[in-house]
Amino acid sequence: MQNTVDKQFYIIMGRSGCGKGTQAQLLKKALEEQGAEKVIHVTTGGGFRELHEGSSYAAQHSKEVVNAGGLSPEFLAIWNWSNIFINNLTGIESVILDGAPRRLDEIAPLLSAIRFYGYDKPLVIHLDVSETWAMDKLTSRGREDDKNKEEQERKMKWFNEDMLPCIDAYSRDSRYDFIHVNGQQAIEDVHKEIIEKLYEIRH
Repeated sequence: MQNTVDKQFYIIMGRSGCGKGTQAQLLKKALEEQGAEKVIHVTTGGGFRELHEGSSYAAQHSKEVVNAGGLSPEFLAIWNWSNIFINNLTGIESVILDGAPRRLDEIAPLLSAIRFYGYDKPLVIHLDVSETWAMDKLTSRGREDDKNKEEQERKMKWFNEDMLPCIDAYSRDSRYDFIHVNGQQAIEDVHKEIIEKLYEIRH
């Protein structure tokens, strides 16, 4: 695999239920075993949950928007991951980000943050699964917000309308390395494919 002494920035993207969090943790472990000084997994969901527990107008209105099936506006999404970076990055970490970007308008601000923290060519990992496969996974994992079929369909619609254009943009942009991974495999096989393709890119 890569020389993990050098810090790297990874973005993991895919449908809800595709296993982004699981693969992020496996990648984190692999990088640490290869000698990375420090690796952190950044997920944006916790930041929004914390915001929605607040009493401010922004907190309550954002919660209303999300509960009604919408997405919080771009400025809140950018504030969310920016706040996480500011409070957690010291300049030495490799970062594995999942949950962002969520819209095309976030790509440029995120790249500015990546460059600010001194990362070279970021690498985007697309965990590709079908809509049917993802919805089955959402149902089987049993989380309260995943049991509702209408909510599952909303997540699929959001991915198709907002996330797929981001993935397409990354795949065409020479400022990024990009790998496409078959997410409809056993967890260990998905991880193996990620590691093999990372090795091919970095060597």
